[in-house]
Amino acid sequence: MARWEPNAAERLAHAALDLFAERGYENTTVIDIAQRAGLGKSTFFRHFQDKREVLFGGGAMDGLLVEAIAAAPATATPLEAVAHALDAAGREVFTPARREFIARRQAVIAANPELREREALKNLALIASMTDALRQRGVPDLTARVAAELGALASTIAFERWSRTATGDDFSEIARQALDDVQASTSLC
Repeated sequence: MARWEPNAAERLAHAALDLFAERGYENTTVIDIAQRAGLGKSTFFRHFQDKREVLFGGGAMDGLLVEAIAAAPATATPLEAVAHALDAAGREVFTPARREFIARRQAVIAANPELREREALKNLALIASMTDALRQRGVPDLTARVAAELGALASTIAFERWSRTATGDDFSEIARQALDDVQASTSLC
């Protein structure tokens, strides 16, 4: 594969996932990943700060969710704005074409404590980003935080449900149902 071909970040992520699955996370170096992708080490570091980051998209999800919350209709409630963000995640990230990659990625993360820790930190950052985006819409602090936390919980539940389906179920529909389920559950608390 030529170095000049497009999609370097995606190629690096696929190479990393393959190597982590084959050799284990600990036994894979940045140089191994770059070589498998047909790229150089400097190209790796232009896209990712370290090998843990390669499976987490370099913060792209934060931007996607923040933009979607900002783009939600002005009349949207905080949870409706979060649902708008989950719809965007379904269109851009959790697509049928990416299902296999995402399932393999999750298995590699689950098998490695260092990657599970990174995932937990990324999830906290996503909640903070959604909270800030809701505040930018004029949502009071506590309400923004609760809506972001509930959205993150719904997203986790939706991801689990979406991952278990073998069909082309739409993540957005599953996420909206999960958000409804979370809301219904809060009234029982």
